[in-house]
Amino acid sequence: MSQLHYRQGDLLFIQQEAQPAVELTVRQGLVIVAGEATGHAHRLTGGSVLEAPDGTLYLDLIEPTRVVHEEHDALTLGPGWWLVVRQREYTPEAVRTIRD
Repeated sequence: MSQLHYRQGDLLFIQQEAQPAVELTVRQGLVIVAGEATGHAHRLTGGSVLEAPDGTLYLDLIEPTRVVHEEHDALTLGPGWWLVVRQREYTPEAVRTIRD
């Protein structure tokens, strides 16, 4: 299976072939990541947001589900497991997570 991936702002969504082989905790609500700079959030319209012990985020979607954000076009992810990767940037001082 070819791995699908989509980007919305500072987040990259990568479809997984199977459920991750790590312990996952279901997060309350449908916010994937809240915006630190603007207060806007990347949100699901259904499904579940799960977090691994190391902070890695996954989405478990039963049906096609939209990801919405006030500053970006909405996108629709297909059913299945999705890895959420936050964009990072390099500065001479450190590698840091982008603040959206």
